[in-house]
Amino acid sequence: MQTKTFKVPGISCGHCVRTIENEVSDLEGVKMVSASQDTKMVTVEWEEPTQSWEGIKALLEEINYPPEN
Repeated sequence: MQTKTFKVPGISCGHCVRTIENEVSDLEGVKMVSASQDTKMVTVEWEEPTQSWEGIKALLEEINYPPEN
């Protein structure tokens, strides 16, 4: 099990939080997603090799919520 917490500067409202949580949680292998409007931080927990950080990051970029490097 892998866990990563990262900043997503594009989070500005509750809709952003719900979009990120709903979209990322739909990825195969993702077990938990938690986003915060206040801190703009997201925590994702996933199982490898079913999912990877690269796959999660690619989805976030696709839905216009890229993680900060």
